[in-house]
Amino acid sequence: MRWIRAAGRGLLVLAVVMTGYVASGARAEQGSATGRGPLTLATAGDLTNYLGPLLAGWNRTHPGEKVTLVELPDSADETHAQMTTDLRGGDRGRFDVLNIDVNWTSEFAAAGWIRPLERGRFPLKSFLDPVVRTATYDGHLYAVPYVTNAGLLLYRKDVLAEEGVPPPRTWAELEQDAKTIAPKHGLGGYAGQFLPYEGLTVNAAEAVYSAGGTILGAEGKRVTVDSAAAREGIGFLARGIREGWIPRQALTYKEEESKQAFQDGKLLFLRNWPYAYAVASARGSKVAGRIGAVPLPGPDGPGKSVLGGSNLAVNSHARHPDSAARLISYLTSAPVQRQVLTRGALPPVRAALYQDPALIRQFPYLPTLRTAVIHAEPRPKSAHYDQVSLAVQAVVQDALTGRETPEAAVRRLAHELAAISSR
Repeated sequence: MRWIRAAGRGLLVLAVVMTGYVASGARAEQGSATGRGPLTLATAGDLTNYLGPLLAGWNRTHPGEKVTLVELPDSADETHAQMTTDLRGGDRGRFDVLNIDVNWTSEFAAAGWIRPLERGRFPLKSFLDPVVRTATYDGHLYAVPYVTNAGLLLYRKDVLAEEGVPPPRTWAELEQDAKTIAPKHGLGGYAGQFLPYEGLTVNAAEAVYSAGGTILGAEGKRVTVDSAAAREGIGFLARGIREGWIPRQALTYKEEESKQAFQDGKLLFLRNWPYAYAVASARGSKVAGRIGAVPLPGPDGPGKSVLGGSNLAVNSHARHPDSAARLISYLTSAPVQRQVLTRGALPPVRAALYQDPALIRQFPYLPTLRTAVIHAEPRPKSAHYDQVSLAVQAVVQDALTGRETPEAAVRRLAHELAAISSR
């Protein structure tokens, strides 16, 4: 789940099940009469090891509500599988607070696995506007935004400066530079995350959205992917693989593999979450001080990123729902959100932090990231999101590897999504 945790890992990711109050106002509490007590927080692997110190701070000041951290696998798909297996078990399960990918909110809420939360208990007006929409389902708040994310185009600014060209704003400019400039410098042209896993769904959705298309509408009840825009977006990626300015090795990349290739000086351009910029800029990186970041390009100008990140949700059977809500408030407070960025290199949800001069000096990409988040789009909302994502991955992989034309792939995807949406 790297793309969530980093944001991203983004891609990238904490899972904290935080409870609040059910929509009726009645407390579904188990345990103490006050709804307070120890908690278990489940998250995808914490690759930057920042979460332990944050929870240690909570545990020192809340000795009766100590949190035990459970780290699940790095892979978003594996983390999803372990969480859903536990939640389907009925009883209380192992996890009280879940740090879930933003796109699992609808699925988990529709299944009744997480409880509605009281909006007034959390500082939602202090968050970036788009991130709050990822935490709602059917008009109710089912989670609280914790980390946000948007994909950026990382580039070798030293190479482009030597060639006297600005970073690309359109697909045509990206393609031209990847074809002509990259080979002159012994570099691959462009890469994203094209292994068939959740990252491929993200990259495919960004291509479709950037071309002006959509995948699903009406909370997953309407299929909208069969469009010229979808054919253009998937076709752009497939053409890159076919013509070689996207290296075939990129078909094996997840977030970390693609970041490492860029960090090792093998790529001119990379689509990734902001954590990759932070890591590739750190001391010891072969490209430190030589990289820049801009919004993802589109056909005629800036494109659109998929909104990444993670939300904190509370297990419907959480033992101590009041403590869960208090923990969520702590993790989304301004001081802790600042540490989420400075310790974990994860994009915070608090809007004011993106305009903090000291943070901008430390993280120069923050203004670009803020713009990307404001204009980002969520992945398609669906109560069957896991099946939707698997269908996108399988079909787009066939288009990228040349087993199917982009036109045929889009038609097939529309058919498969219609079958999923009718369930």
